[in-house]
Amino acid sequence: MRKHLGTAALYVIAALFVAIGLYFVIKKETYLAFAMPAVVGILLLYVFSLDKVLLLTAFITPLSINIETITGGLAISLPAEPLLAGLLVMFIAKLAQNFKFDRKIARHPISVVIYLMLFWMIVTTITSEMPVVSIKFVVSRLWFIIPAYFMCAMLFKNPKNINRFIWLYIAGLVIVVIYTVINHATHGFDGDTAHWVMTPFYNDHTAYGAALAVYIVLCATYLFMPNMKISKRLGVVLTLSLLVLAIILSFCRAAWISLIAALGVLICVLFRIKFKYIAIISVVAIGLFFAFQQQIFDSLSKNDQDASGNIAENIQSMTNISTDASNLERINRWNSAIRMFKERPLTGWGPGTYQFFYAPFQESKNKTIISTNTGDKGNAHSEYIGTLSEQGIPGALLVVSIVIVFMYCGLMTYRRAKNKESKILVLAATLALFGYYIHGTLNNFLDTDKLAIPVWSCMAIITAIDCFHADKENFYETNESSERQ
Repeated sequence: MRKHLGTAALYVIAALFVAIGLYFVIKKETYLAFAMPAVVGILLLYVFSLDKVLLLTAFITPLSINIETITGGLAISLPAEPLLAGLLVMFIAKLAQNFKFDRKIARHPISVVIYLMLFWMIVTTITSEMPVVSIKFVVSRLWFIIPAYFMCAMLFKNPKNINRFIWLYIAGLVIVVIYTVINHATHGFDGDTAHWVMTPFYNDHTAYGAALAVYIVLCATYLFMPNMKISKRLGVVLTLSLLVLAIILSFCRAAWISLIAALGVLICVLFRIKFKYIAIISVVAIGLFFAFQQQIFDSLSKNDQDASGNIAENIQSMTNISTDASNLERINRWNSAIRMFKERPLTGWGPGTYQFFYAPFQESKNKTIISTNTGDKGNAHSEYIGTLSEQGIPGALLVVSIVIVFMYCGLMTYRRAKNKESKILVLAATLALFGYYIHGTLNNFLDTDKLAIPVWSCMAIITAIDCFHADKENFYETNESSERQ
């Protein structure tokens, strides 16, 4: 009897759904009603299985589309950001219900630096020239950091979820790559079209290249995973080959530099070069740069090779500060940010406000053909200098601090890890993050879901392995079931 009632109820629900769908199609001329099952399904996941929502977010983020025509000047990435906002709300609701967050994660050094970063963002929001803009910025930063770092760190207590999260993002990214390569091919793989063929999924080739660089590192590490079937290893090789092809065709010079930087750190780790020697060399190199900066700039100014579709010429154009509009505009944005910082060195102008105030700080001699006074061409093009102008010296120091802390924690965890999987994954996450923050000297994308999710989830990988997996002889041995948020 119950079986028949259940079947009848299913038919009634299906009939109602079809009837409602037809009503909206015929009367309202909209197909949104057919999205109801997916919406209901996701709402149920929020109630019963938040870990599935986190994994879904990993897959959907690279496929999300940025909508910039929302009332009030807002922009949102759909459907990733609503999913992330929902996760933030659920996290806060659970904390309010005496949800006990894991103390190891809460007290981890990376977590502590994140608390300080968020605290200073709130302080500089209070002093901001545009408090509403800064509040929006901080809220969006929260719905990136809370799910991608704190909730993922809990999710990654089950080591299998680390692999799932990485590969779900890669799966979404591969779909974007295939679309982009096909679109690019229709334009003859022209260097100029490489800047926009990844739209609407990524705004331009720089963000696309940055994401590719992060996941090339993460994907490549699976070639060295122990006990992997040949079929899976072949799948890794094919995926990695596709990602490498994509980053070459992206013509994103900053992404290439970030991979070279990550490779440099890998070589230092494999050859066990002591940190103090690297620090000494870095200090000497920086000192020599400032001592001979005039001669260096004079030499660079003689390079007039612009970016082009030719890879060799594109590499040569990286140091062109005489005619390359992209390089010159970055210098213009940096100089503007530094002038803004000098006017407000302690608290800056407020999180997210750079684009609204930098125009008067431009000097006519630094402007390029792509300069603008309307605040519609992006930010300061640097995670460090942009933060310096918006949050002052403390904000910039905190950005540097998180780089130092994740590098230290990642490398120390790599050294003490007892199982190979932990060593491979924590080193991969550390290298991917280092590559991103090298890229971050030339661009900043942590205010977007496309890069915020990879960056904060990599930090969650380091934290989870440090807290829960490094001391195990068997990486996949779990003493407790995966905790659900």
